[in-house]
Amino acid sequence: MRRPLMRGRFAVGSPLHLLLLSCSFALAAYAGVRLLAGDWFGVALWIVGAALLHDLVLLPLYAAADRAVVRGLGRVRRREWTMYVRVPAALSGLLLLVWFPLISGMVDERYRSATGLPPEVFLPRWLLITAVLFGGSALLLVVRLLRLRRAAKCRPPAVH
Repeated sequence: MRRPLMRGRFAVGSPLHLLLLSCSFALAAYAGVRLLAGDWFGVALWIVGAALLHDLVLLPLYAAADRAVVRGLGRVRRREWTMYVRVPAALSGLLLLVWFPLISGMVDERYRSATGLPPEVFLPRWLLITAVLFGGSALLLVVRLLRLRRAAKCRPPAVH
């Protein structure tokens, strides 16, 4: 893995990385302006609030959850299984983060006209998607373990 260049105190990525990061900030600012209808203070507050919420609240929470999964699976000597928990958890969390107002039911009537669905259907659908993600991940893990077991049986015994 290539380490970023250190110039001064800050890490500097490749020009493509910097371009993508700049575009993501521009897109977030544009979305904020469109959502908050020209309220510049509200846009700035929204962006800073989202960054602080992520860095000070969400990051420590999912880092602690990940550490608990790694420690829990480490006891049974299966630390490589953590990806089978991390990926569906990250995808489910991302869906929850993006669609939280609909999933939580904290929406007004304009969403019903925009989606054509009542707000009550989003929580069960998110739970179903989460179950499918974890079930698919468990299925992939079982297939992997079966392949490893089959490969171990086909391997000739070691000669001492």
